[in-house]
Amino acid sequence: MQVETFPIAGVMLVRPVRHGDTRGWFEETFRADRYAEAGIADAFVQDNQSFSARKGTVRGLHFQLAPFAQSKLIRVLSGAILDVAVDLRRSSPTFGRHVAVRLDAAGGAQLYVPVGFAHGFCTLEPDTAIAYKVGAYYSREHDRGIRWDDPDLGIDWPVTAQEAELSDKDRVTPFLRDVGQVFA
Repeated sequence: MQVETFPIAGVMLVRPVRHGDTRGWFEETFRADRYAEAGIADAFVQDNQSFSARKGTVRGLHFQLAPFAQSKLIRVLSGAILDVAVDLRRSSPTFGRHVAVRLDAAGGAQLYVPVGFAHGFCTLEPDTAIAYKVGAYYSREHDRGIRWDDPDLGIDWPVTAQEAELSDKDRVTPFLRDVGQVFA
């Protein structure tokens, strides 16, 4: 497995090894000991899966407050996404900056997002399904978000606000400047 890091500490792109032959391919999508050796030692407690029928569906930017703050390991099962992680750690020199990376089923890369980040994505193809592991259970009371199109974040989304397919929840999330300190 290959691991790439970013200028924003903690976020990693993981490329599992695919073993292919005339039948297709096989890969280990998660193996705790190898991921720990690469610096991802989270005890993932829940697996989630989402499906988006429309290209241009935006989900996020979501995070959970402590004690249910979540790390995430995201991969695409079908289709493709622009996957985004925004640093919400106030003490970080990269606070408010983001990582944006294309993930697709064909490539098999995964994005690791540690605690202290908001996460979201935009589907680049119709009928896109993603699976992700999280390091804490979902808690409605601790669930929060920030505006996906917050101009202060400078995220180059592949859709405009008029084109994006959003949930009612994501239409009313606050801007980062209005959230206050959520992570030290």
